[in-house]
Amino acid sequence: MEEFVQTLEDALRQVYDPELGVNIVDLGLIYGIGLQGEGKVKIAMTLTTQGCPLHDTIVGGVRAALARIPGVKEVDIDLVWSPAWTPDKMKPEARNQLGF
Repeated sequence: MEEFVQTLEDALRQVYDPELGVNIVDLGLIYGIGLQGEGKVKIAMTLTTQGCPLHDTIVGGVRAALARIPGVKEVDIDLVWSPAWTPDKMKPEARNQLGF
C-alpha cells in the first residue's frame, strides 16, 4: 500500500501550478493521499489562494494524472483551506526553484 501511495505522489509531481511553474507536491499543496476501498483515491489538497483562477486546471490535472495509473478507478478531491497554504509548506526543491 505504501508503494502505491508513492506511485500516486510521483504522478502528482507531473501536475504543475501554471503560474509558478512548480509541481503541486513540491509546492506543498497536497495535504494527504489516501485509499478508500478498491481503486478509490482520496486527495486532500489546497491551492495557493482561495480565489486561484487556475483552480479547474490544477484539479483537472490531478484527476488526469491519477487516472493514468492502473488500478485507479475513482479520484475524490477534497479541496481544503485550513490550514491555509503558505510558502513555508514548500519543499526545498520548490524554494530553490522560486528563489526563496
